[in-house]
Amino acid sequence: MKRLIAGAAALAAAGLGMARWAAARGRTPVPAKDPLAAGRWLGVTINRPPEEVAPGERLPEPLTRVDAEVRMNPAPGGRGTELYARPRERTARAEGALTRLRGEDSRTAVRTALREAKSLLETGDVLRSDEEVATTRPTLPGKVLDLALGRASEGGRL
Repeated sequence: MKRLIAGAAALAAAGLGMARWAAARGRTPVPAKDPLAAGRWLGVTINRPPEEVAPGERLPEPLTRVDAEVRMNPAPGGRGTELYARPRERTARAEGALTRLRGEDSRTAVRTALREAKSLLETGDVLRSDEEVATTRPTLPGKVLDLALGRASEGGRL
């Protein structure tokens, strides 16, 4: 009986794999990474109306600290405000990788400012992860965790 159930599960998994393969054959290939990606807009949706996001055309404080172009649109369906920003200076593709490793990428600063502005407008405070993780001795996993927490606001998910 167990062999029958295992065989049925293997057959179902093979059928699912074939179905996914067949569906993927009709798709167009994903284009290569855009070399002009540094000029793209970064955006967040803030759960506040536009008049609360930028009262009197004044930008939220985190965005005034970075040199960035900023635009605002009402979010679809009346669900707040879409806030977009991109750095005024554009780094070359080769320089971008090096500046990201050193933590000096202008897109990282703009991304962090957008996240802080969203947090500030929605909660009234800039939310941060716990910087002090108490351990009895420094270990390799602890160092990896410290590195991840230190770079968490720069982008991506943790």
